[in-house]
Amino acid sequence: MKFLFDLFPVLLFFISYKFLGIFAATWVAIAASIGQILWLTLRKQKIDGMMWMSAGIIIILGSATLISHNETFIKWKLTILYWLYALLLIGSEMLMGKNLLRGLLGKQMSLPDTIWRRLNWSWTTFFALMGLLNLYVAYTFSTNVWVNFKLFGSMGIMLLFVLAQGVVLNKYLEPESHD
Repeated sequence: MKFLFDLFPVLLFFISYKFLGIFAATWVAIAASIGQILWLTLRKQKIDGMMWMSAGIIIILGSATLISHNETFIKWKLTILYWLYALLLIGSEMLMGKNLLRGLLGKQMSLPDTIWRRLNWSWTTFFALMGLLNLYVAYTFSTNVWVNFKLFGSMGIMLLFVLAQGVVLNKYLEPESHD
């Protein structure tokens, strides 16, 4: 359910774009991001850092898009978000000696330190490359192709990457005991 809630602004952006164009879709994405935060605030639920970061980026770049009437700004949103994820992962490891992935997943799996480092580097590299791929699609293809890539392409690639990570990490997972 959280996945769909997090995906809500992207889905609304996609649908709005298809019917109303890029600028209306940008308005909708900004409103949906603000709406998510308001909804969680009213329900007294925690708003995670990733949601704040995503909302901040969409508000800033979306506003720049609307004010300048230049769709290039909104196309950078995904790249900046991916690169911030990469910087957070690698920065926390190198500057603070903390592996954020271990913090997120450490209760679900026990991995040797070297594997946690490799996992951190693989996600860092993945996010850095996804940011570049987004820019490639944004500057090489039409806005329509970019919007489709934003929803289907990037999510499909992410799913494949997660599945590949699962295959690699499977040998480190302990089977559940059914006592």
